[in-house]
Amino acid sequence: MLQVQQLTKTYANGTRALKEISFEVAAGEFVVVLGKSGSGKSSLLRCINRLVEPGGGRIVFRGQEITGANGRNLRLGRRKIAMIFQNYNLVKRCSVLTNVLTGRLGYTSSWRGLVNHFSRRDVDRAAHNLERLGIADTARRRADTLSGGQQQRVGIARALMQEPALILADEPVSSLDPAGVKTILDILKRINEQDGVTIICNLHIPDLGKQYGSRIIALKNGGKIFDGPPGKFDEAAAHETYADG
Repeated sequence: MLQVQQLTKTYANGTRALKEISFEVAAGEFVVVLGKSGSGKSSLLRCINRLVEPGGGRIVFRGQEITGANGRNLRLGRRKIAMIFQNYNLVKRCSVLTNVLTGRLGYTSSWRGLVNHFSRRDVDRAAHNLERLGIADTARRRADTLSGGQQQRVGIARALMQEPALILADEPVSSLDPAGVKTILDILKRINEQDGVTIICNLHIPDLGKQYGSRIIALKNGGKIFDGPPGKFDEAAAHETYADG
């Protein structure tokens, strides 16, 4: 489904965030990317969907090259790649329902999106996703009145509106308490297993990666140092991933 080949990224300040990263992801995998802050996890996900421009290498998604695509081709390629953000990335002054409906903008004409004109089918789909995630009663509330865990569920509902084949989740539980962490990761696991959606999820904590992932990729200083099943990510691999240097 996804091929990442020799991916590099160097920022304007000289920081080498990614150093020739290569891997492939099959449909239906739940890949957890582990690493310390600054290891390149966020840059990796943001390069995959071109929120950040890669410095080199290739990204191919479902047979279509994402690197180098622009305009309509990039828009079409992104339709099936949804993003879940660490800080939710909601329009806080808007209602929950409106935030969820923005997940359909890739399928809606520009003028309809600008005037917030969505079809009845889209509105019904948004309501269904909110109900599925247990927050149907929040549809008319402003997004900034919700708890952190509820806001992240809104972000997931928005992602589901894209009918994604791939979800990129960038530290989706880092701001949540232990109960919220379990709720969100259980939801992502259910989407992976029941809907067949491929997931790449950045996490800090190895035990969570081993519990929820079908595969672990570990990054350190922009390079890939581990790629394998959770059972192989032992104490030595964890130490190498999180040790200084």
